[in-house]
Amino acid sequence: MREQAGISIPQAAAMLGVDRTMISNVEAARTRLSEERVRQFACNYGCADEALVEALASMTGSRRSEHWWQEYKGKLPDGFLDISEIENYATRIRTAQTVHLPGLLQTEDHARALFDLVVPKLPRLEIELRVAHRLGRQGIFDRDNPTPYLGIIHEAALRMQFGGREVAQSQLEYLADAADRDNITLLVVPFSAGSFHGAGQSILYAEGTVSQVDTVQLDSAYGPHFVDSPTPIANYRALLDLMEGSALPADESQKLIRSIAREM
Repeated sequence: MREQAGISIPQAAAMLGVDRTMISNVEAARTRLSEERVRQFACNYGCADEALVEALASMTGSRRSEHWWQEYKGKLPDGFLDISEIENYATRIRTAQTVHLPGLLQTEDHARALFDLVVPKLPRLEIELRVAHRLGRQGIFDRDNPTPYLGIIHEAALRMQFGGREVAQSQLEYLADAADRDNITLLVVPFSAGSFHGAGQSILYAEGTVSQVDTVQLDSAYGPHFVDSPTPIANYRALLDLMEGSALPADESQKLIRSIAREM
């Protein structure tokens, strides 16, 4: 908002009567904001987008209570807690996976098998903490208004046998059953589709109450990476649309998942 208004950090600080470091700390997310302060910033910067201001105000500490993932603070990397938060507040989630299955739909044994492969090897306690946290994330599907979810999965991910045949088979059956839920849609990109947009990508796109607060989370071997700049966000949104176009319809996707499970 400040940059779009053409206001410098010293000017913004002068408007509030504070030191310029306060503005820098706010913009770097080192300082918490009250709802009143968010609205004051928006007023000073001439933002007339009421929906955006309301969305930002809803993110302040005065509107939020302690959540289940806070018990993992200091026990797991902060990125894990950030994923929990963006999923919790998302109005809709879209994911695309080409090697791994979506974290929100993994069984306990499957998740444990994945964390067993982390390099350097994790202590057993941290593996169990990561598994418990991953399962806790699934709570967004159990509340009164479960989060709408669209998962795009390449057939290659369905055929990876992490944890062995029995674990993989149980995971696929769980995945197919999840697709029966009204709020969950799973689309499979089959090998027969050949080349497709987004090959090799692992994307979680969390939609906010307004598009300006949408967030993308990308997986890496050393933790999650988050994207929230307007242009990359728009590009990832378009990429997911293209990937969705390469996938089988939902009913055919579910049949393929069950067929692969039977083959194992």
